[in-house]
Amino acid sequence: MLGSIAAFASHEHVRHSAGEHGRGPVRTNTIKGCFSIFKRGMKGVCRHCSERRLHRHAFRFESRYDNRIGNGPEDVARAVIVLKGAVGRRLLYRDSSSG
Repeated sequence: MLGSIAAFASHEHVRHSAGEHGRGPVRTNTIKGCFSIFKRGMKGVCRHCSERRLHRHAFRFESRYDNRIGNGPEDVARAVIVLKGAVGRRLLYRDSSSG
C-alpha cells in the first residue's frame, strides 16, 4: 500500500504518551488517512467482505488512496489510470436466458 514497500523497510514509531505526534518524516497521519478511507468504504459501500476477496477490496481502496486529489491526479488523470487498468481484462456477464 502507499507506493513502494521499500519505503517501509525500517519501522519507526512515535510516542503519543510523551506528547510526540511526529518527528521529521515519521508520523501516524499517513496510515491513519489510509485506514480511514478503507474503513469508511468497507462499512459504507461493501458492507460485507469475505476473507477470500479481502485482497481485492484492499487493492481497490489502496488505488483510491494513491490517486486522491491530494497526490496530484485530477479527474481526467484518474480516469486515464482506471482505463489503463482495464486494458486486457474481460468483463463477463452471466447469460440471463440460462436462468
